[in-house]
Amino acid sequence: MDGCCRICGKYHHIGIVSTRLAGTDGVSLETEKWAQVLETNGCTCFYLAGELDRPLGRIRLVPRAHFTHPDIREIHESCFGRKVRERSVTRRIQEIKEYLKDELYRFIEDFKISVLLPENALTIPLNLPLGIALTEVISETGIPTIAHHHDFYWERQRFKTNAVWEYLNMAFPPHLPSIRHVVINSSADNQVSLRTGISSTIIPNVMDFDNPPPPPDAYAADVRDALGLDPDELLILQPTRVVKRKGIEHAIELVSRLGMKARLVVSHASGDEGHDYEQRLREYSKLLGVKTIFVSRIINEKRGRTEDGRKIYTLEDIYPHADLVTYPSDFEGFGNAFLETIYFKKPIVVNNYSIYESDIKPKGFDVIELDGYVTEKAVAQTRRLLNDPEAQRRMVAHNYNVAARFFSFAVLRHKLVGILADQMGCRALGAFEGASLPLPGRDPCDPFNGVSMGDATGT
Repeated sequence: MDGCCRICGKYHHIGIVSTRLAGTDGVSLETEKWAQVLETNGCTCFYLAGELDRPLGRIRLVPRAHFTHPDIREIHESCFGRKVRERSVTRRIQEIKEYLKDELYRFIEDFKISVLLPENALTIPLNLPLGIALTEVISETGIPTIAHHHDFYWERQRFKTNAVWEYLNMAFPPHLPSIRHVVINSSADNQVSLRTGISSTIIPNVMDFDNPPPPPDAYAADVRDALGLDPDELLILQPTRVVKRKGIEHAIELVSRLGMKARLVVSHASGDEGHDYEQRLREYSKLLGVKTIFVSRIINEKRGRTEDGRKIYTLEDIYPHADLVTYPSDFEGFGNAFLETIYFKKPIVVNNYSIYESDIKPKGFDVIELDGYVTEKAVAQTRRLLNDPEAQRRMVAHNYNVAARFFSFAVLRHKLVGILADQMGCRALGAFEGASLPLPGRDPCDPFNGVSMGDATGT
């Protein structure tokens, strides 16, 4: 029976909960990779979030779970950037928390969830009521939980002044016996231990290096024309959002100093962090004489057409056409764009941001490095590499082999199997091979262990 546990003969359902699971943000992308690995190993994944692009039969869309919902935005603005909150705000947090708890209980009950997988919802406090609701549901039911953490509040300056310390200490992240915590880098592992006493497991971001990307198809053959590039013009790709910490001004300076015919292509929009930085980059590009184009209107997670009839490409359509990728970030939780560049076998210029230095660089990648600013050495290395196809081939082949050893789906599968085996009390890892894992003395399809939803919620 496909997807069944070899011990109990019942299906094993994973309940993935987040604010948003749609698009090309890092959390959504990594969640999809986890789901692929889990389903390959016999699990079935179900999803609850405020925005979803997952299979219709497996989702529970709850608009108030989204951090952009007006009610959630109002709470957020009333709690951060100040040190005292009004009593009415507390009452509103509690009201929405209770509503979200009911939704979570129904989600668990309707889909017979046996393991919860909160994706960043117990990490960064963009939706306070959702994090509190999750914490209370987990505490009340003891449901086995794997909390996947991407960005903690202490890593963002804007969360440090707030009027909700008791909620942050309670739920972001919560310290509960039924939760196994997963972080994406060693710095987060150290900090969560120091700040909360929680022990965590490091699972880095991954790519499917066992299955290289296919060559560009006919749809993506005209990418360079769509971007307005001349036949002899280099395509230098900046595959990130337009936010200050991405350090895009370093990419502009690098292109300017190369002295080669090139165009810098910035793939994503500013998002919810304002447009001042994009305007600054446009002015800086003009000042340095660099052709910088912002193409988020024609790059999306799915192919299609814009309102004026232009073709929409995916980022995967763009990567194969790039001559060089720039990744001069000042800070990253891990670095999805770095792995994507290696996966598509492209040379990369990367800034020596802290997680790269501690968790990625020691693996032995061959890249062009910046250390906070563009040097003449980096410019010369880049120019030399762009003029030497054989050196490029050696570099990207080496990097692909290194990444396949340390950041592949096989690494994710190995670590997830261990965590699930521990969470569900399985006697041997082999029992999860293509199957689900039961908790001793309990029906894995009954997450409340015989307690009805009414009993669990106190109704």
